[in-house]
Amino acid sequence: MKRVFVTGGSGFVGGALIRALRERGIETVALARSDDAAAKVEALGAIVARGDLDSASVEDLRGCDVVFHSAAMTKEHGTLAEHRKVNVEGTRAIIDAAQRAGVARFVHVSTEAVLADGHPILRADENVPYPVRPAGPYPITKGEAERVVLAANRAGFATVIIRPRFIWGVGDTSVLPLIADLVKRGKFAWIGGGRHLTSTCNVENVVEGALLAAERGAAGEIYFLTDGAPVEFRDFLTKLLATRGVTARERTVPKWVARLVAATTAWMRTPPVTKTAIALVGHEVTVVDDKARTQLGYASRVSIDEGLARMQTPSVSS
Repeated sequence: MKRVFVTGGSGFVGGALIRALRERGIETVALARSDDAAAKVEALGAIVARGDLDSASVEDLRGCDVVFHSAAMTKEHGTLAEHRKVNVEGTRAIIDAAQRAGVARFVHVSTEAVLADGHPILRADENVPYPVRPAGPYPITKGEAERVVLAANRAGFATVIIRPRFIWGVGDTSVLPLIADLVKRGKFAWIGGGRHLTSTCNVENVVEGALLAAERGAAGEIYFLTDGAPVEFRDFLTKLLATRGVTARERTVPKWVARLVAATTAWMRTPPVTKTAIALVGHEVTVVDDKARTQLGYASRVSIDEGLARMQTPSVSS
């Protein structure tokens, strides 16, 4: 890789990816829809390409070897139309621009949420089919986006999908800040006690997997990424919150109560809990990344203990 294009570069995963690319001396062009986003990616060392997913310039993409597509609407709430515009139509638009620019490879950052339908996900691999009824707009549209990416695969334009589970680490601007805020406001509870297993993937391991997918990923293939063996969700999240000086209380809500609340408040713009959240953190969600380790040489080089140590900051528990 000599020159690449990144979407979502001002976000958590995209920003980490830009840093890794620049450390390797790879010229990086990053799409930025706002002045704030442009300032962030420029500070990371990327060349700014102003625009949105549906207005990305073919000229900005021309000469790039790979597109890393990490931009997405990740909210658990919001309308299906809002999610579909970004996650599906945005993906379709950037693929079209990349193809017209002559880009050879397209790496799509997806999620295990494409399998979420409200039932536990138990050591799933890439052969598990998409569910009939995904649990909310985010799983629905990320699954649709994957289908768009796979359909675009062809000679001269190889598409590869990575599916990291529960992304965390230094620089998290999404999941951890949201949960920490809920805890501080007394709005957090463990669903069903939280003692179930979960797979996780540190953001640096996501970047490792993305780079390997660009270099070695087989065209038209999907690769799960994790930190390794599953861990107890409650234990892991407790340690993760502690890096922000936050301690979750012992409050527990039965899963059936959480589901009832999600169903009766779904009409709200920001409901207290969603069926998507329950599907992703309310019971076991574990996936197997043997395929990435075997085919890509993926090794999840940052362990959970090492990743937590990097996040430690002195602060006062709430």
